[in-house]
Amino acid sequence: MFKRIPKSLLTKETKDYLLSTHFWGPVFNWMIPIATISDTRKHPKIISGKMTVALALYSLVFMRFAWKVNPRNLLLFACHITNAGAQFAQGYRFVNYHYIQQEELDQKK
Repeated sequence: MFKRIPKSLLTKETKDYLLSTHFWGPVFNWMIPIATISDTRKHPKIISGKMTVALALYSLVFMRFAWKVNPRNLLLFACHITNAGAQFAQGYRFVNYHYIQQEELDQKK
């Protein structure tokens, strides 16, 4: 078993995949959802509503592309699902901070 694993990792198909944009594109694209997830610990006043909407729409569009491209790029698909979820969470935080909490503060005055 331990001899088969390195041999299977060194096949021409595996090398071709690891040296292609089909692999490296999604790997670098993961920086967007990682940054968004790390931003969830920061104060919501720094969230840009327009950028959040743009990135959510971007991920929804390219999620479909990742599914339809032949062969399917599941790494890219997973990246865009994660990013869309993170952007929707940030969008909720943005709306809650700028609209819902502000209305509550205005009602208390």
